[in-house]
Amino acid sequence: MMASFFFMFSTMFINPLINGYAKELGSTAVFAGLIVGIMSLASMFLRPVAGNLTDHFSKYLLATIGGVLIFLGILGYILTPNSELLLVFRLLNGTGFVLATVCMTTWLALLVPRQHVGEAMGFYGLMNALAMAVAPAVSINLYRLIGYRKSIMLAAVAALLMIICVQFVGDHGKPVQLTRPRAHTTFQIIQPNVLPVAILTTLFAIPYFTTQADIVSYVEQRHVSVAIGSYFLIYAVILLVIRIVFKSAFDTVRFGVWFWVSWVATGLYVYLLAAMTNNWLMFLAAAGMAVGYGVIYSVLQATAMLLAPMEEQGLASATFYLGLDIGMTLGPIIGGIIDTIFPIHDFYLVQLALLPLMLVVYLIWHKRLNDAIDHH
Repeated sequence: MMASFFFMFSTMFINPLINGYAKELGSTAVFAGLIVGIMSLASMFLRPVAGNLTDHFSKYLLATIGGVLIFLGILGYILTPNSELLLVFRLLNGTGFVLATVCMTTWLALLVPRQHVGEAMGFYGLMNALAMAVAPAVSINLYRLIGYRKSIMLAAVAALLMIICVQFVGDHGKPVQLTRPRAHTTFQIIQPNVLPVAILTTLFAIPYFTTQADIVSYVEQRHVSVAIGSYFLIYAVILLVIRIVFKSAFDTVRFGVWFWVSWVATGLYVYLLAAMTNNWLMFLAAAGMAVGYGVIYSVLQATAMLLAPMEEQGLASATFYLGLDIGMTLGPIIGGIIDTIFPIHDFYLVQLALLPLMLVVYLIWHKRLNDAIDHH
């Protein structure tokens, strides 16, 4: 859990800085955008590789390698003399991040009893959410005081702490030894049973990452007086409370219940962001996002692990993250398109069109998703 917080912190600390840092190193706006986006783009191609590796090698070994790659990538950010090399180190950092996310999720699911996978994924998701909320706030304020290079050193320290934490996990997560032949012996791109989970992950992630990328400019364009810098911190605190209160429910309540609650909450927070005129509405929107995205994120992650056989847990994790990568990539792109075509007041109302798509996916695969809880 500590390792997962530190490696997520290191990556999310860098994300708000990398665009401005690239420009400071002499990059054009277009090339800086490529440097920012190359990590998500590479992730989509590397996820299946990481999934297959995770199912065939020690999780301890792969997590250590992932941590070292993250550390070397961030060290490269500090030392690089130009933006061209920054792109290379961004790819190195991204490769380590892909390996760490897939491997750590799979490893954690194997470290706990099968009947507590949902609870474990809930706390794992909480560590990620806290890192994603805290790291950008720290990095934005720190670089203004001491500059880009010195600030990035903190991300390097976090990556180093991740590597150290991994060394203290006693169970090295060696591959599952089967008494029967593997169902699949060739390279697989996705775990087929997990496909509906990946699609739903993408659909729920799009408004979340649209908000992450565009919420500040959205508020500025609408001239709304709200403390928008607190939005994701409120989200993280409410999510912390939810995860603690409902921790055991993630293993006993069927998928459909979580889906309907999160589906309604998603529609609510998207509408509230469209109607936001004061801090109270912003607070309610953040709370709605905690239920609409924060809860379903962990439920989808746990469901992915339960739907796949034990020997394909790594591939299941990779398939889940592939859906997340697509949502992470499409969110800012869709946000830019909406901002260009529609008036700013319609920015969030247009995204309500995602709700019927979520509903269609759930209705097609509802039996498989609801039966996942029986696979403990």
